Amino acid sequence: MIDVILGLQWGDEGKGKIVDYFAPNYDIIARFQGGPNAGHTLYVDGQKIVLHQIPSGVFHNHTTNLIGSGVVLDAVTLKRECESVAKFGADVRKNMFISKRTHLILPTHRALDKASELQKGDGKIGSTLKGIGPAYMDKTGRNGLRVGDLLDKNFTTNYIKLRLKHQRLLDNHNFNEDITAWEEEFFEAVEFLRSLNIVDGEYFINEKIRAGKKVLAEGAQGSMLDIDFGTFPFVTSSNTITAGVMSGLGVAPQLVRDVIGITKAYCTRVGGGPFPTELHDATGEELRKAGNEFGATTGRPRRCGWIDLVALNYACMINGVTKVVMTKADVLDKFTPLQVCTAYNVNGVETDHIPFDICKANIEPVLQSFPGWNTDTTVCKTENDLPETMRTYIQFINERIGAPVKWVSNGPGRDQIVPL
Repeated sequence: MIDVILGLQWGDEGKGKIVDYFAPNYDIIARFQGGPNAGHTLYVDGQKIVLHQIPSGVFHNHTTNLIGSGVVLDAVTLKRECESVAKFGADVRKNMFISKRTHLILPTHRALDKASELQKGDGKIGSTLKGIGPAYMDKTGRNGLRVGDLLDKNFTTNYIKLRLKHQRLLDNHNFNEDITAWEEEFFEAVEFLRSLNIVDGEYFINEKIRAGKKVLAEGAQGSMLDIDFGTFPFVTSSNTITAGVMSGLGVAPQLVRDVIGITKAYCTRVGGGPFPTELHDATGEELRKAGNEFGATTGRPRRCGWIDLVALNYACMINGVTKVVMTKADVLDKFTPLQVCTAYNVNGVETDHIPFDICKANIEPVLQSFPGWNTDTTVCKTENDLPETMRTYIQFINERIGAPVKWVSNGPGRDQIVPL
């Protein structure tokens, strides 16, 4: 069977640590979508490491890690990451596999990403400029190159053909940038990529499941950034929800068992787009400082606000969430009162539904106030250690999102998770 871990907000919910926490219980950790715009932060022997492409089970020797077909792969980023994790004793040639059907991000994809974002001006999406969007566009446009193509003697010829097509698009954007250095890095990384375990991912994972292996599917970004059900057009380019597991790994829906959703105890967002509970005041700034809310991939400051139960309930619904992990609860230790968004007032009408065009809707969050706990929760080990006001806060959320909070993360350490 397959369990799924994914974000229920706009990404940055702390998925890396949670996957690392659960990884010892699984035989295979599989990334099913997204690209190097993911930034999954882990702490290994007290040292911080951010994974962008490699699944978060890489530091567990017994665990096999699969990069699935739904991912778009940056060979340069992957090579750097492999070198980085090797310093911590992880052997990617032994425990990491890459699906042949995984699409490649080319240097010209990065250029196209930059050109497109520059043309949008004030309406820019907030892209990480990693080439993810253009790579997915080539995939749906049936133009892309895949990891399996690296094994074909005509790879370089096919690369040049696609590069020329991209150059014509860049000319249309009046965009000029020397990508010679990018290409040199790319072809070096391609040689490295050829030395890794490249497999038929769909057969690989289904054979493992038939052999009784336990799989944890690791999502990137968050549900509210889903290309179909997120806050379009301020979304990512892939399906970040449970449905993406099937198309991203090549597995049947009946194989999915638990869907573990991750939410912060408050809410953040990077880049542009609607954010109904965003705080533009000193409290929002204090949340940013207390939570160290700066992008793991970009370093950009995150926008901060109160937890949004309208969006959270929506995300639980479309994902079929069975259990919830609440992360960064300790960040709220010194905040009082706390606010929780229970509904939206949209153009004067109260609703608990996400509007179709949330970008154009005039939304005022309906907030309910809770006392803070003003206690250091980072030392808590059991549910009984948690302050009563915190348990009241969590119970209120439980009753409104259709899935129970089963774990609370109360610090960055591997052991700082309290089961409920």
